[in-house]
Amino acid sequence: MCGIAGIYHPETPKPVDPRRVERMCEAMLHRGPDGSGVWTGPGIGLGHRRLSIIDLEGSPQPMHSADGRAVIVFNGEIYNYRELRRTLEKEGARFNTHGDTEVILAAWQHWGVDCLQHLDGMFAFAIWDVEERSLFLARDRLGVKPLFLSRLSDGSMAFASELKGLLAHPQLRRRVNLSAVDDYLAWGYVPDTKSILEGVEKLPAGHFWLMQQGRDQGRPQRWWDVNFAERRKGSQADLSAELIHLLREGVQSRMVADVPLGAFLSGGVDSSSVVALMSEASSDPVKTCSIGFDVEALDETSYAQAIAERFHTDHRSRTVGNDDFAEIDRIAAMFDEPFADASALPTWRVCQLAREHVTVALSGDGADEAFAGYRRQVFHAHEERARAMLPAALRSTVFGSLGRLWPKADWAPRPLRAKTTLLALASSGEEGYARGLSVLNREQRHAIYGETARGVLGSYRAEDDLIALMRNAPARSGLDRAQYADLKFWLPGDILTKVDRTSMAVSLEAREPLLDHRLIEFAATLPDSLRVRGSQGKYLLKRSMERYLPQDVLYRPKQGFVTPIAEWLRGPLAGSARSIASSEVLAQTGWFDPRAISSLAEAHISGRSDNSRLLWQLMMLDRSLSRLGASA
Repeated sequence: MCGIAGIYHPETPKPVDPRRVERMCEAMLHRGPDGSGVWTGPGIGLGHRRLSIIDLEGSPQPMHSADGRAVIVFNGEIYNYRELRRTLEKEGARFNTHGDTEVILAAWQHWGVDCLQHLDGMFAFAIWDVEERSLFLARDRLGVKPLFLSRLSDGSMAFASELKGLLAHPQLRRRVNLSAVDDYLAWGYVPDTKSILEGVEKLPAGHFWLMQQGRDQGRPQRWWDVNFAERRKGSQADLSAELIHLLREGVQSRMVADVPLGAFLSGGVDSSSVVALMSEASSDPVKTCSIGFDVEALDETSYAQAIAERFHTDHRSRTVGNDDFAEIDRIAAMFDEPFADASALPTWRVCQLAREHVTVALSGDGADEAFAGYRRQVFHAHEERARAMLPAALRSTVFGSLGRLWPKADWAPRPLRAKTTLLALASSGEEGYARGLSVLNREQRHAIYGETARGVLGSYRAEDDLIALMRNAPARSGLDRAQYADLKFWLPGDILTKVDRTSMAVSLEAREPLLDHRLIEFAATLPDSLRVRGSQGKYLLKRSMERYLPQDVLYRPKQGFVTPIAEWLRGPLAGSARSIASSEVLAQTGWFDPRAISSLAEAHISGRSDNSRLLWQLMMLDRSLSRLGASA
């Protein structure tokens, strides 16, 4: 795992100052403390920070091809590099190292852009072709590894693994994109294709960009997508056997490393499945680690301990408490952009714990998106059946009226909190899913904006991108569309961003075996009934893992990596909740109504409503804008 950066002059081969590239890399030292390198040529500069995982003494970067024609900087891992190497050697390729970086170079020279179809892994890389004077940027299928891009004031393009790499360039403009703020308040993160700063974007997951100096640079092109429109045939037993085979391949391929390796273990279905299959494949005890909370209702360490004992792992755990809130500034620094998924805090803590013993850790991320493990997906599948039975006009009139009248009863038992469901049923499936997924809907966002922000945003609505994505999805059912949105929007924007930044902050490589693309493609073809059955999501996955895992792990209600932020903000952190309304940084933007925010804070502290996610969002936005030093 590494950090990459570069500067490219698209029009003319002007020289690149290597010190600028070096400073961009130094800003990402945490991504690669084991080595560094910079190379420049006419109109191009490439930089690299290395975290050594494979071929520890070899494979320095930037790396040149054997014939000197191509140069690469690469962040990630290619899990099938040994097989690819053998294939390319049969075609005449010769190798000087034992790592995966040189294999990418040889694959590029042999297949060109089509090399991406042969790569099984997580990656973001840049290849410069000296003869063609072309730059090839590429990102893995699901967006495990990030790549930020910006066109600078002198006409050059800069790219880096993290926004802080671009921030090290003196010509980057630091003006906040207000539509990205609206996105952030809607979702709790800035979506994967956008950025908090104007003029900065991210290369989308599953895309490449091939640019040639002196020509029209074009735009990024998609090279991979997941298709939910086909259906796999076969008995449940046959599909279960195929699933187990794919799970084993995904796990075993990610256990290749020349450094100590372990796993995160929460005690849930996904991480427990990974640990079970790692234990099956390993002759030594698997090193596992977990994080608990000082609020008993949210602590799952007993389940993690039970799995550790079942598979005889070398297990360690640690507890997160409200005093960890003092690290909020460090969390903001990891992400650069505002990021309000409160599970980032325990994720960082578990990465710290893992890094004390290993350099690579496998996680269980991805199964909820692929196999319909989120409650919202299960609810959406049921809602879609209700929509199919009632005319849209009737739904809009009846459910819409009820939803508008129903109180927002955060304090009530779950069956009585029907407002979101009623409003969802009144609208289309896509509109309903966007409302259910959002932290704040458009009305709630506009209630805390001031007149200036509402005027600038005009008709802009953060939900429109997600709705369009669902409507254009290669899908058959509403469940398909919900999962497609989660894989393409939620996963790279929230889950993978969280894991990448928190793991890289401690120089730990995190790998996601349940995001093996063959497994994702297989899951997308399963009939709806093998993904959701009754109130159970991940139906086939759970049934398939019954031979490994106990019933109370497989079928207990899903909890997720939830932090007790709501309780903390009513107790020891109530002062922080109150102070956000008077934040100097947010006040300077002129975007927000402090009286509205103060009222929401007091309602939360008193227990009248749960506004913890909004308050946490505003706190993280405040910290991020302060660090960016950006103008409104």
